[in-house]
Amino acid sequence: MSTMVYPREEKMDKLSQEEIISNTKLVMQGLEALKNEHNSILHSLLETIKCLKKDEEANLVHEKANLLRKSVEMIELGLGEAQVMMALSNHLNAVESEKQKLRAQVRRLCQENQWLRDELANTQQKLQRSEQTVAQLEEEKKHLEFMNQLKKYDEDVSPSEEKEGDSTKDSLDDLFPNEEEDQGQGLPHQHSSAVAAAQQGGYEIPARLRTLHNLVIQYASQGRYEVAVPLCKQALEDLEKTSGHDHPDVATMLNILALVYRDQNKYKEAAHLLNDALSIREKTLGKDHPAVAATLNNLAVLYGKRGKYKEAEPLCKRALEIREKVLGKDHPDVAKQLNNLALLCQNQGKYEEVEYYYRRALEIYESRLGPDDPNVAKTKNNLASCYLKQGKYKDAEVLYKEILTRAHVKEFGSVDDEHKPIWMHAEEREEMSKSKHRDNTPYAEYGGWYKACKVSSPTVNTTLRNLGALYRRQGKLEAAETLEECAVRSRRQGIDPINQTKVVEILKEGDGSERRRSRDSLGGNVKYENATDGSEEA
Repeated sequence: MSTMVYPREEKMDKLSQEEIISNTKLVMQGLEALKNEHNSILHSLLETIKCLKKDEEANLVHEKANLLRKSVEMIELGLGEAQVMMALSNHLNAVESEKQKLRAQVRRLCQENQWLRDELANTQQKLQRSEQTVAQLEEEKKHLEFMNQLKKYDEDVSPSEEKEGDSTKDSLDDLFPNEEEDQGQGLPHQHSSAVAAAQQGGYEIPARLRTLHNLVIQYASQGRYEVAVPLCKQALEDLEKTSGHDHPDVATMLNILALVYRDQNKYKEAAHLLNDALSIREKTLGKDHPAVAATLNNLAVLYGKRGKYKEAEPLCKRALEIREKVLGKDHPDVAKQLNNLALLCQNQGKYEEVEYYYRRALEIYESRLGPDDPNVAKTKNNLASCYLKQGKYKDAEVLYKEILTRAHVKEFGSVDDEHKPIWMHAEEREEMSKSKHRDNTPYAEYGGWYKACKVSSPTVNTTLRNLGALYRRQGKLEAAETLEECAVRSRRQGIDPINQTKVVEILKEGDGSERRRSRDSLGGNVKYENATDGSEEA
């Protein structure tokens, strides 16, 4: 009889899946053999029962046969369980295989998901860059549209209408000079001095900063400093991020912001910014660069407005030296620097130096720009103001008459009996009033000369008022009224109370040391000149 071989129980917990399957197959083989053996014995017993005749023996054989049948049933049950275990093992293997396939699919999906995430991040970066580019283009478009509107506005407004607003914008004109007016008629084929300075110094103001400068002009002229100042600060921050702090463009932006602060009378903040800009320009462009001279001039003008004339004078002299070295001693910008230096000396009572600087500036303007350039009349007015402070009334009167005579010649071509300068008419009326033959004819008979005043420049109108005040001091009341009425007609806005009052104060002061101190404290109707380099002053 066959014997069953079972694995030891102590090893059952340590068997792997393959060992369990192998043992199960072995058990199945043993059970199959045992089943066959039991069936054979059972068949033999059945044959024996048929041969036996005694009941007792037959019963015994029947009992053995029943036992064998039960054993066979148990064996078949064990075989069924073994088959179930084999089927379960096959199922588990199939499940494990499917699980591995699913894991492989998950890994592939994770890789694809990461790739899609990277693509999305790259696309978002491209979109952000595109949006920034679009924003920049839109801003440039707005700037160009604004510049186009300014150009159209300049074409629509007549010169006389532009000049009518000058008296209320002295600080703004000083802050932002008019390039076209400063260039004058004597240099029709030359570039602006900003371009010339850039060619000699190797640095040119970027177009975007010029556009920003024009925007600041627009906002400052409207008094919208709450817009102009943040605009400058944002541009300054962007420039420092892209170019670093020590860059010429940053210095230009500091100048623009400083001039806006100066126009708001925030002198301390403006001085700090200008000193910073000066340090950057000296470091990056060199100490003899025209841009350095522009910053020195701005700083000198700022100190002059604060009454710090001694601190301003050396800065102004250094700016003059740089411009003489770079541009030449007969350049119009040198003349403007001489005007500023003369005004600083005038406020310190250095009248000999003042006369020298004004005369030298006058020679430059007349030789380079011609006798009809507005700067010639301005400089003569400045020099006349210096003469008034010294009590040289005859010298001042000569200069005033020269300005008016030149304006008359420019309009009518000559001086004759039919076309006389307005000051001659004024003196004739004064003589007639003294001889009791006052001429009451209207001013239209002067050939519409007051219209020429309006078309010319505000300097001529100022000269009319100043000479009128001088006539009043001399007791020539009729001549004074003639010039004053002509000034009123030429501007159609009445007499400028600020400029006239300053000149009248000078003329009406008494003699003595008290008068001299009072004269020295007056600024007259002279203001600081800016360079013609447009953005260089910025």
